[in-house]
Amino acid sequence: MAAVACPFTSHQALPQEWIDASPAVSSNEVGAVLADYDIFRQQCPLAYTKQYDGYWLMTRYEDVKAAALDSETFISSVKAVIPSDPRGLRRPPLNFDAPRHTPYRTALDRTLKPARIRKLAQRLEKHADELLAIILERDDRTGDICSDFAGPFAAWVEAEWLNLTPDKAPLLAKTAASWIDAWRRMDRDATTLHSTTLYGMAEELLEDRRQNPRDPEEDPASSLLLEKDSEGKPLDNVHLIGCLRQSLVVGMVAPPLLIGGIVHHLTKDPELQKQLRDNPDLVPAAVEEFVRLYSPYRGFARTVSKDVHMHGQTIKPGQPLSLTYVAANRDPAIFEQPHKFIMNRPNIAMHLGFGRGRHRCAGQPLARLAIQVALKAFLKTKRFETFGCMQYARMPEWGIISCPIRFEV
Repeated sequence: MAAVACPFTSHQALPQEWIDASPAVSSNEVGAVLADYDIFRQQCPLAYTKQYDGYWLMTRYEDVKAAALDSETFISSVKAVIPSDPRGLRRPPLNFDAPRHTPYRTALDRTLKPARIRKLAQRLEKHADELLAIILERDDRTGDICSDFAGPFAAWVEAEWLNLTPDKAPLLAKTAASWIDAWRRMDRDATTLHSTTLYGMAEELLEDRRQNPRDPEEDPASSLLLEKDSEGKPLDNVHLIGCLRQSLVVGMVAPPLLIGGIVHHLTKDPELQKQLRDNPDLVPAAVEEFVRLYSPYRGFARTVSKDVHMHGQTIKPGQPLSLTYVAANRDPAIFEQPHKFIMNRPNIAMHLGFGRGRHRCAGQPLARLAIQVALKAFLKTKRFETFGCMQYARMPEWGIISCPIRFEV
């Protein structure tokens, strides 16, 4: 990434008009976003922008981590994403605070233990190979790695985890892609249309498990049906459906962004591509560093339950705050040469690519496996390269949403 000179000296405050126009809060250009995060982190680690109806932007690693771990002060029940779903819907566990949040997370975590993840590996490898074969069978062996591979692959990952019937994966891939596109455009009507289909899938899944329960260690819907609220009562049906609806798409947004970033990085670093091809045992370590570098969400949002004083500013209850994981993961105070890929980085476990605290990514074991499987599939080819124009995500996501790629076999 080319260096960008900071236009302000260390003793100057960032002008409000510069903050509001910063690519970090208003643009999708990856290099410019990272360059401005560097400026924010040094000059204004807690900034306020008027973009998206106004929110605070937190960029230093220690601040982001501390806020993520303090779920009593930094709450998720008011706003969890910037910008929010245009319909203002609230689904567990993302939009719930403890103790309401807890049974939903307990149920999902139960189905993501190491033994379950290991059982899914072979099936995911088969899906990855079959999807990649579709691209390789084309005369020019080209495709969009995000939409032609990563989107459908993410749907199969979700389908295997949720134990959906095989016919549901293509429907999920198509519907989720349409929903994500509408949500990115803040198109309320289209978002509702596609979300209704997803809700129907969730309701059908829940009703089937009521009639035909499965092992709760291996089936999220069956696991959810076992849980009780803090008063010992069964969970509300509307929230059970909402949790499954959330589960249907939670793994559909991030993988295409992360896979796009990884592929693009490897085409710019052919030596690393060759190293991983020659030494596939390095793939898990590489994926962990890629997650640090290409965290697909700029950050999830919180509000505060009381006045919080930081860096000479006061955050008031009700004011949205972005825990900016992308900026935190490239904080030079924590990660040496933060914009550089370093295999087996000594403190790589400190990255915030999957968040921290109660709202850390529930599916991180499955996500790690899926990304490793995808990368190993690509490395079975002779080489690959990107070409043409990339398309980039806007808030709250970060990264590549369209990545043309050409394979050699």
